[in-house]
Amino acid sequence: HVQLVESGGGSVQAGGSLRLSCAASEDTGPGYDYTISWFRQAPGKEREGVAYISTGGRTTHYSDAVKGRFTISRDSAKMTVDLQMNSLKPEDTGLYYCAKGDGSWTWRHLELWGQGTQVTVS
Repeated sequence: HVQLVESGGGSVQAGGSLRLSCAASEDTGPGYDYTISWFRQAPGKEREGVAYISTGGRTTHYSDAVKGRFTISRDSAKMTVDLQMNSLKPEDTGLYYCAKGDGSWTWRHLELWGQGTQVTVS
């Protein structure tokens, strides 16, 4: 039974950095080997895609809102996908989720999600 768990959220001043991590639970068995996407949702706003990384980490994609500031990477040994967030802005505030993605920005049909981690930028 696969579970995803996010960590690393917190509060930071504008211009600061945070690093989020998405970990697969130990009972994934062989192959934490699928596209992982990060989404975020601000209060009163629609959930939006932030970044995703392909199987093996060969391909990454970023939304225009975070391109050049965020970096997504995966550590297959640790079974984590990390999101390094630099030059944070107040509009980056929100609940950040990782999910088993499909290489698109759509999210309603995705079935495997973490519980979310809060990022607050002031």
